[in-house]
Amino acid sequence: MDYTKTVRAAAAQLSPVLHSREGTTEKVLEAIAEAASSGVELIVFPETLIPYYPYFSFVQPPVLMGKAHMQLYEQAVEVPGPVTDAISRAARSYSMVVVVGVNEREGGSLYNTQLIFDADGTLLLKRRKITPTYHERMVWGQGDGAGLKVLETAAGRVGALACWEHYNPLARFALMAQHEQIHCSQFPGSMVGQIFADQMAVTLRHHALESGCFVVNATGWLTPEQKQQITPDENLQKALSGGCYSAIISPEGVPLCNPIAEGEGLAIAELDFSLITKRKRMMDSVGHYARPDLLQLRHTASQWSVLDTEGTAPVASGLPNFSNFSNLSEAAAAPLPKPHTQQS
Repeated sequence: MDYTKTVRAAAAQLSPVLHSREGTTEKVLEAIAEAASSGVELIVFPETLIPYYPYFSFVQPPVLMGKAHMQLYEQAVEVPGPVTDAISRAARSYSMVVVVGVNEREGGSLYNTQLIFDADGTLLLKRRKITPTYHERMVWGQGDGAGLKVLETAAGRVGALACWEHYNPLARFALMAQHEQIHCSQFPGSMVGQIFADQMAVTLRHHALESGCFVVNATGWLTPEQKQQITPDENLQKALSGGCYSAIISPEGVPLCNPIAEGEGLAIAELDFSLITKRKRMMDSVGHYARPDLLQLRHTASQWSVLDTEGTAPVASGLPNFSNFSNLSEAAAAPLPKPHTQQS
């Protein structure tokens, strides 16, 4: 791993084009070109920016959100497909690592998906948010541990999480243990109010300190007109305000540029990788400061599937895989798993 180089990074705060996959994708491509003109080598876009974050699910009860949910299905992104092809071409054209959030459609389900493209245009990772948060569970399915990966890219070792996955310390630790150098985080923005941005700042600065890595965080932005499109209720429109914090944080927990709290723009900073060593020589939470003899993380890194033709798929419940038994009597006699000792 190279700890001597410097990388120029950007966090893009953008408004989506509501109800338009093509429109939002075009804005992403324009932002990549703009960032390239400033010498950016890695750019991060907001959570499920393409086609748009499902704000409707935050302000509408489930019984009323069927039409909006169906619209999202119609505009969702297939991976691979035309959207990923276009972003791949842009990444390759500008030699830029691109991290973008999409509403992915696979069959009859939608997922909160993070895509990481290397600077040669290769789609290195498609990962899904492991647990959608609160209202989001009416919109998206769950992800699995296969996406908790840190990848070698042209910009360094890159990991990614979405929104409140940062409040799952074990998910963060899974990336920390793989020695991420740049952590790419995404939040929806334009929600909850200033307290959401304040919490975001604390959470991301803490991860930078604990992981000893850079954090590049991007949030979305809604215009007043877009809020009116989502809901005519002025009180509910207030719930679609604030909560924006597009920023870049050093391994010492220091903002490297002015965070963007309103409007669209690029937060750009230089990432001097020597700061990683400066932090980790004092506190390497997955190295000299770790105690694996006392505390370890068990990570199920395999991909879930509803179809197991080989009898090897992981069993989410932790129960025995009953396909391994020849008859019901044998399965009934199998001991249940012992309770696990507490691990972290």
